[in-house]
Amino acid sequence: MTASQNSADPVEVRFSDLRPGLVRLAYRMLGSTADAEDVVHDAYARWLAADRAAVREPAAFLRIMVTRLCLNQLTSARRRRETYIGPWLPEPIFDPEDGEPLDDITLPLMMALERLSPLERAAFLLHDVFGMSFPEVAEAIGREAAVCRKLTSRARVHVREARPRFAVAREDGFRIAAAFLAASRSGDMAALRALLTEDVVATADGGGKVSASLAPLVGREAVLVRHAAMARDFGRDPSRLVRYATIDGLPGFVTVEAGDIVQTTALWLRADAVAALYVVRNPDKLIRVSRLG
Repeated sequence: MTASQNSADPVEVRFSDLRPGLVRLAYRMLGSTADAEDVVHDAYARWLAADRAAVREPAAFLRIMVTRLCLNQLTSARRRRETYIGPWLPEPIFDPEDGEPLDDITLPLMMALERLSPLERAAFLLHDVFGMSFPEVAEAIGREAAVCRKLTSRARVHVREARPRFAVAREDGFRIAAAFLAASRSGDMAALRALLTEDVVATADGGGKVSASLAPLVGREAVLVRHAAMARDFGRDPSRLVRYATIDGLPGFVTVEAGDIVQTTALWLRADAVAALYVVRNPDKLIRVSRLG
């Protein structure tokens, strides 16, 4: 009888315990929950076929396997993004509602990881985020440990600016998210101005499937002009709030917009003001989110 046929099988139980972390690793590598789950499913099939008695540390073994599978996928994934319509954002995921973050990876950091080479990304995630030793990282990506140290060091330089300098309490983040939602939907541009940093950047991902800006809006005035125009639409077709949530480590909210379009909005805060906002409207990335509505 295989592990899939017997839920009490220790092989399946062990993999089940490790699966959430493996999906998280694959998602951080690929930016897509669906792709991450496919990779982990493939890893599970290979795990069943492996000589498990010879594996001393299943967690490390499976992380290495998942990393290699992700590296194989990254080339084709990046090719698809080259033809993507408008800005690309990772599929939104939600932190648990008890307030405990999944890890310290936020959406801005995910975007910074996108600018790294696949090997830099893998080395950084495995060592700095998932705590693997450099010899283990070396085995995962097929490079010497010394090379992995250099890859990780270079990656840290690129992602340093994407890490929040000051932690924002969950309650404060949701308070600012609520104020942003109220100001942006009511057309209160004075209140919205007070919430934005001068250098705020707004990025919306519609994927060519629904309306969204085809380039990020840079600067407070550009964001205000866009929201002033959208406020008229909100007056005719009000947004429906589904819930506030921590989205990829950032405070934000899920809404249903005109035309029954589900969207997520995540806010990156700096000194209690919105320094960046990330809006995902592409329905292909919101299949799971739409069930909330």
